[in-house]
Amino acid sequence: MFRQYIIKPAAKPQYFFCLNSQIEESEKEVEQLKEQVQVLSGLPGEKKAENLYNVQKIKVTRYTNLYDKDDDGRYEKLIVYLQPIDEDGDVVKATGSVDVQLWDLNKEADKALLGEWHVGAGELKKLWFATIVTTNYRMTYDVGEIISEYKEALTLKVRFTDYLTGKVFEEQKVIKPR
Repeated sequence: MFRQYIIKPAAKPQYFFCLNSQIEESEKEVEQLKEQVQVLSGLPGEKKAENLYNVQKIKVTRYTNLYDKDDDGRYEKLIVYLQPIDEDGDVVKATGSVDVQLWDLNKEADKALLGEWHVGAGELKKLWFATIVTTNYRMTYDVGEIISEYKEALTLKVRFTDYLTGKVFEEQKVIKPR
């Protein structure tokens, strides 16, 4: 595993120490990965995913809407509450990405899409939000520049891509001024 390197005699000792440390860390990581592969390859195929949460659908909750955050009469924030749901009907924290589109279906086709956003898996896991009543992903988007007034219903389309299975789940929800 250890590789021989030809290093110029003028190289400084701390350079050698740094390289040796990196090599040692890499070798430890390789050993850990070998152990993981050995354990996982010893399990029967059906057992590997048996105890993992399996998303069956998504739900955009009723609190999803536009909000006036500074009480100036303008709705500048879109807050989307998303729940991945498993086969038992439970909300689960699933790894994946989310695409959100906001539509005004009363406008002409070429102007109907008001905005779209993407949240990758790394960012999504930070948006997990729990209250006494419920648990979900909570995504907030600035829409002050694209929504001048909010007097009619808008349509929200949400797509969740589950990274465990590769399945894509979609839900569409009409949001109305309150």
